[in-house]
Amino acid sequence: MQHDPRRDHDHGGLSRREFVGSTALAGAALVTAPAWLPRASFARTLAGGPRDVLVHVYLRGGADGLSIVPPVGDPEYYLRRPTLSIPPPGAANGATALPGTTLFALSPAAAPLLTPYQAGKLLVVHATGLVDPSRSHFDAQKYMELGTTGAFAGQTTTGWIGRHLASSTPLGNGLLRAMALQDGLPTALVGGPASLPIKDPDGFDLAGQLSTKAARRLRIANMYAGEPAPLGPASTATFGTVDLLNGISFTGYVPANGAVYPNSTFGNQLKWTATMIKAGIGLEAVSIDIGGWDLHAQLGPLTGTMATKTSDLARAIEAFYLDLSLTHLDQVTLVVMSEFGRRAGENASSGTDHGHGNCMLVMGGHVVGGQVLSNWPGLASNQLDNGDLAITIDHRDILAEIVLDRLGNPNLGTVFPNYTPTLRGITV
Repeated sequence: MQHDPRRDHDHGGLSRREFVGSTALAGAALVTAPAWLPRASFARTLAGGPRDVLVHVYLRGGADGLSIVPPVGDPEYYLRRPTLSIPPPGAANGATALPGTTLFALSPAAAPLLTPYQAGKLLVVHATGLVDPSRSHFDAQKYMELGTTGAFAGQTTTGWIGRHLASSTPLGNGLLRAMALQDGLPTALVGGPASLPIKDPDGFDLAGQLSTKAARRLRIANMYAGEPAPLGPASTATFGTVDLLNGISFTGYVPANGAVYPNSTFGNQLKWTATMIKAGIGLEAVSIDIGGWDLHAQLGPLTGTMATKTSDLARAIEAFYLDLSLTHLDQVTLVVMSEFGRRAGENASSGTDHGHGNCMLVMGGHVVGGQVLSNWPGLASNQLDNGDLAITIDHRDILAEIVLDRLGNPNLGTVFPNYTPTLRGITV
């Protein structure tokens, strides 16, 4: 499936595609909806309570949480990082103060996060992460996405989001429940019903000549119409998903509330996500990967690579917050996480090596935000975990509460096997 640039384009903000109603899409027509909306809308509640769309942002490579949300009130931070630390608030190039805490602040590049934080919709969780001794990217990512640790990874073949979807009722007709905005399905979504990797939702269609598309589609549909599972249902679902996404004019979407997404891959991905959430197509989870955080040399937390990547992350999240805040933020929970943090001390290459403890970001209409949740262990030599920030909050505690309270799934033993989470009161 790919985008065919020869298709008709938008005119006056109207959809440039004809919505083909060849599949049974539940829901009534939106009588007074913007032109970019498809004519399908699904309920967002179950008998068990409200249901959010989960937006799962994974920073691959081990993002340095000590640079994104530096512990400026811990003097050991400046001893560990004499050249790479973020100056305290008020100093030249200083961090952005966070109301309610003098221990933590935002790096200058992360300052846009102050917008949702001050509105009480963004929570920072610090000294958190995967409670497994591995400092391997591959193992840590695998364990975290499986929702387990190395001790039980051999017993687990599906991802934690996939198991959530498999153990819960669809929000809509179940045609497209989860989407990874990339070429392959991430481990976190493995096992999830109706979960697809779609790198470009605006271009998910049959490739080839536009003049023969209808005939080719009909031929394929007829070819597999009578086939048993998995081929027959897969064919029907594929074309249903094509029609569902083609019913949205992504290029005609106008963000609300003055939101301006950065013109970057991540900015576009969050903009597409907002478009689909507002379209009400029954999507329950969106997975987004951002790579390039493995900065062993030339970290650049103020003016270099780390600052550039952090700025893009923060500006896109701020735009996403503004865009949804007036109408849809109560239906969304966004989580930002990484496989591990970086070592407390800088190395000789002006970078940081693989560490352990890190920070997470959680944003949504029902998030108890405007605070930093942390049982801070400290950065003194006798407080470190083999030279790293120690983990005092298992990341699964945060995810489990979201699954339970915001995704409406009480099956925590299924989603996070061999683990009993401690609920931290992060949602309302």
